Amino acid sequence: MTSPRIAPYVTWLFLWRMVQTTDLDSSSSVHQGNSFLSVQTGGNLTLKCIREAGTAAKLYWFKHTLGQKPRLISSSYRFTNLTFDAEFKNPRFTVDTENDQNHLRIIDLQINDSATYYCVSSNTHKIIFLATTTVSVQGSSSNIPTLINQSPSETIQPGGSVTLNCTVQTGTCDGQHSVYWFKDSEESHPGLIYTDGGSTDQCERKANTQTHTCDYNLPMESLNPSHAGTYYCAVASCGHILFGDGTKLDIKHEKDSRILVYFLSGALTFTIILNVLLVFLLCMMNKRNRCEVTESHARCSAPSTPNAEVRLLLFYHSNNQA
Repeated sequence: MTSPRIAPYVTWLFLWRMVQTTDLDSSSSVHQGNSFLSVQTGGNLTLKCIREAGTAAKLYWFKHTLGQKPRLISSSYRFTNLTFDAEFKNPRFTVDTENDQNHLRIIDLQINDSATYYCVSSNTHKIIFLATTTVSVQGSSSNIPTLINQSPSETIQPGGSVTLNCTVQTGTCDGQHSVYWFKDSEESHPGLIYTDGGSTDQCERKANTQTHTCDYNLPMESLNPSHAGTYYCAVASCGHILFGDGTKLDIKHEKDSRILVYFLSGALTFTIILNVLLVFLLCMMNKRNRCEVTESHARCSAPSTPNAEVRLLLFYHSNNQA
């Protein structure tokens, strides 16, 4: 169990972390799992977490279900004193604490296991989030009255804008539902970025059916590479929490455009130099041809003078004989 001093502080940090984009100290000597996982009901799942080498910090696992407060799963100190909170004293939940590990294993997965799981290390000086994993447990659509469709992947230029779409079909479930948007990327931990607290202004019921269809949009403007990632629409409805397949948002990097500009500039420079060189060679060839023609005329015209004098003398001599 969490000590009375540390429990409120840890809970407050979880709530603060989920709605802010400022990172807490999450450094670790071992790379931890920070990802979004989609798994099937009835399967098994192991969430890995390793404590910092050489530390005597206490380790915790927390489960944060959408719309609820974070709940303590387990706590352990080094290799002993592993305890589970009352709700999780269940054979489906086990924790491996050997060799500085704190791996949480969940078997026979159920829909209500969908949540964000945190592995936390704490001592007298600091609290460190070692691992953050958002888990979406998917079941048979015939047993779940809610369907989620998301807009396809998008590729946007830097500075552009896009609107991500999420369509929720609640079927025969008339209860109010809440919609959440998560972002998952390689550069940051999965995190909640927006929530719709149950508004039904964008919902309509299809004629002659019991199906409710709701459209939710997430407008984004002035995009830059930090916005790249996969955005998941999650719905809490009728006792279930379901995730969409996600919309992958790609932002074209400016460096790609710069490389293209550099390439085209280089090609243009090369073409100009080549044209100048060709003009120079043509001028040299033309000048050389002119010189050769001039020299040829000079050689041809030089012997023509004595030939004319010979013809003139012969003509004069023939006239005298006559």
